[in-house]
Amino acid sequence: MEQLKHECGVAMIRLLKPLDYYKAKYGTWAYGLNKLYLMMEKQHNRGQEGAGIASVKLNTTPGKEYMFRERAEGKDAITEIFSKVNKDFAGDIYMGHLRYSTTGKSGLNYVHPFLRRNNWKAKNLCLCGNFNMTNIDEIFDKIASQGQYPRIYSDSYITLELMGHRLDREVERNFVEAKELGLEGTDITNYIDAHVQMSNVLETTMQYFDGGYVMCGMTGSGEMFSMRDPWGIRPAFYYKNEEMVVLASERPVLQTTFDLECEDIEELPAGCALIVNRAGECSLKQIIEQKGDSKCSFERIYFSRGSDRDIYKERKKLGEQLTKPILKAINADVENTVFSFIPNTAEVAFYGMLNGFKRYLNEQKIRKISSMDHVPTKEELENILHTYVRSEKVAWKDIKLRTFITEGNSRNDLASHVYDITYESVVPHKDNLVIIDDSIVRGTTLKESIFKILDRLKLKKIVMVSSSPQIRYPDYYGIDMARLEEFCAFRATIELLKERGMHKLIDATYHACKSELTKPKEQMKNCVREIYKPFTIEEINGKIVEILRPAGMKTPVEIVFQSIEGLHEACPEHKGDWYFTGKYPTPGGIKLVNQAYVNYIENVYQNETKF
Repeated sequence: MEQLKHECGVAMIRLLKPLDYYKAKYGTWAYGLNKLYLMMEKQHNRGQEGAGIASVKLNTTPGKEYMFRERAEGKDAITEIFSKVNKDFAGDIYMGHLRYSTTGKSGLNYVHPFLRRNNWKAKNLCLCGNFNMTNIDEIFDKIASQGQYPRIYSDSYITLELMGHRLDREVERNFVEAKELGLEGTDITNYIDAHVQMSNVLETTMQYFDGGYVMCGMTGSGEMFSMRDPWGIRPAFYYKNEEMVVLASERPVLQTTFDLECEDIEELPAGCALIVNRAGECSLKQIIEQKGDSKCSFERIYFSRGSDRDIYKERKKLGEQLTKPILKAINADVENTVFSFIPNTAEVAFYGMLNGFKRYLNEQKIRKISSMDHVPTKEELENILHTYVRSEKVAWKDIKLRTFITEGNSRNDLASHVYDITYESVVPHKDNLVIIDDSIVRGTTLKESIFKILDRLKLKKIVMVSSSPQIRYPDYYGIDMARLEEFCAFRATIELLKERGMHKLIDATYHACKSELTKPKEQMKNCVREIYKPFTIEEINGKIVEILRPAGMKTPVEIVFQSIEGLHEACPEHKGDWYFTGKYPTPGGIKLVNQAYVNYIENVYQNETKF
């Protein structure tokens, strides 16, 4: 419903045969490029602000280009960059990236891949990734202390400079070895190209980073690599056969593009790098020991494509598990309840919710028939068996309306029409409407559009369901939600504290966060969690309804959230839940959430309330 942005999607291909092989077998010099295009289009959900591609051609002669890059901005960036490539772009290694900004920074300079040039092939580095680093200030200071002078303050450029610096050292190490072997001239260059160890570069670079990442890159001499963070936060999947090595952010992308089964594809382990050297030899290297098991659960709930076999099952289970709390909210009146969903990402959870209620009704039917003390008549059986779960497509998302009107009331009126309804799909004053979404983050769309438009149906009650738990904390590992005050659950909790005269807890949490920020980040704890402890989930839910309910709305509303226990039951292999629980996997995340609360108090709260 409320589109969250996150960074980003990656795709890599290393062809293991000579280019003529693919022309002979598949009929085109663009085999690798065509596959890269498919991989990127099928990950379009992961980034629509920009896209870029790069390639490296092996075995070129001096004076000819061997490293190519194209980038573009906007939702049509993929089409634009692939329309520009020609046979010169044909190479042995391809890399693609789709971008969503999590920093608010825009412009072509921020579109991946990033390129570091040098006259030595092996010192050329092209880098892209799905990542967000929490300690970029520390890394900036580190490379500045080495005498480097980064031109742009962003995690992408600073990562490129740090890794480029270590790549230079690796090339120089091989240069010394070559000289010791008595090599001269181009023999030295050939030795370096053949002996660069990307694992050395990664081991001396990635140990300094705190964050969630899948870092991908290639060198001018023909090294390709992709590394996953040691907590396993961001996802990556790969496949290898005798013709190619490929990697993408999502498994179905590889399945569809290369006609594979789930079992053919491997998940890149946490802290591990997939490395293909110039000779085409592929290996897995543990760069950093695994530090945790924190695969992002939001990938399963929202970001990744629902066509993945396991994600589809998990989203259905998330919906099905909400049967009991929804029954309570509608007072078990299934007969007079219509079930629906917010298009489009909640559709799979909706199917799971329907399954849960179908099972519930079947159990009720069996119980009624079993409890009869006589053989039921045909009419009695019909009355029992004809009870069914009513589902309709009540809400429709219209094309994106451009809010070119800036005057307040007119703009709000325009925003209220982002969604439309199916009129007469429910019985006025008699039916409840249960409508499910994958998450309720800021609540802006509910307040400005959905509740207003649903109120026109004159329902008995609206039950708004979230297949994920309350989002209470910012994410710092690649999702565009960084400020506490953006979250309706946080705003509701602050309102409850103020209403109940608990300003001292707000104040104490502020000072506790300030105190934590004076410690080494490895010793910090998340003090923001304290503000939620006085209240039950139901109390916070009730206050969320109050703050999101539009003025003049007549229909009663109740909100039902997924439980933390339900989340982990549905997605047992993805334990990363810091946005729900505040249990950040890395010290950098804990530092930043404490800082976020301090920022909130100093920039927002103190303008409303004086201690």
